[in-house]
Amino acid sequence: MSDWVEACATGDIDEEDVMRFDHAGRTYAIYRSPEDEYFATDGLCSHEKVHLADGLVMDDIIECPKHNGRFNYKTGDARGAPVCVNLKTYPVKVDAGKVLIQVG
Repeated sequence: MSDWVEACATGDIDEEDVMRFDHAGRTYAIYRSPEDEYFATDGLCSHEKVHLADGLVMDDIIECPKHNGRFNYKTGDARGAPVCVNLKTYPVKVDAGKVLIQVG
């Protein structure tokens, strides 16, 4: 059975930004796109396990702060060296001003 957990309020993330969310021993990254949509991925870079919430968001790309590897945060696709392993993505929904992610 899949569990939806509250990650944050919609106003906690600016457009074209990312925030860290920790739950049950895992780290996630929650994004707000320029189109005001919300997305979630694993929170650590697949290259050297650096927190993506410290990275730079541009359009639909998150850039890792350590080696500038890039991922499409909407699909999880690795988009720039040195990263070559995709990020896992998670379903997101907004309910009553809260951003929920499906972690199970």
